[in-house]
Amino acid sequence: MESESKRALVVGLGNPGKKYESTRHNLGQMVLSAFADKHLLPFKKENMLKGEVAKGMVKEGKVFLLFPITYMNLSGQAVRKTMDFFKVSRKETLILSDDVALPFGTLRFREKGSAGGHNGLKDIEEKLGTQQYQRLRLGVGEPSVGYLEDYVLAPFTREEQEKIPEILTQAVTFIEEWLFQEMKEHA
Repeated sequence: MESESKRALVVGLGNPGKKYESTRHNLGQMVLSAFADKHLLPFKKENMLKGEVAKGMVKEGKVFLLFPITYMNLSGQAVRKTMDFFKVSRKETLILSDDVALPFGTLRFREKGSAGGHNGLKDIEEKLGTQQYQRLRLGVGEPSVGYLEDYVLAPFTREEQEKIPEILTQAVTFIEEWLFQEMKEHA
């Protein structure tokens, strides 16, 4: 019988709609999509949870994947509702988000910390009432000129696009290792 505690939630942050699909701000969603594809976990729209959800068994535990269908700055609504609905704790949740403070292609895991100006993380922090939640920060680099908002909502350059498959592979491997550790701790 499946243990109730062997579960995890992985959230890929981004903005909904074709317009934003291949932008820097949607790198979290791109990683989660690659993970879902690898593990054959199809997404289904769940309006009540304000997101698209996929679920299945990975690393001998129940895994829930979430794409919030709210805009980035309201991501916390979907995260909170999904955590509550599936009874997943903060310790069992991993947020995937883009980060302009990290060089392009850099991955950095944190168990707590500030939102660093990221509106999606700010909303999650507000809805969870804490800065203590796990996140995998995906470096997109910072703009050399112009507005930050324009930069994160712009598509990747051709040079960056060539490196995306390698970044997705590294990030998917990280998620698998994170899940293995989570499932082991809750066995």
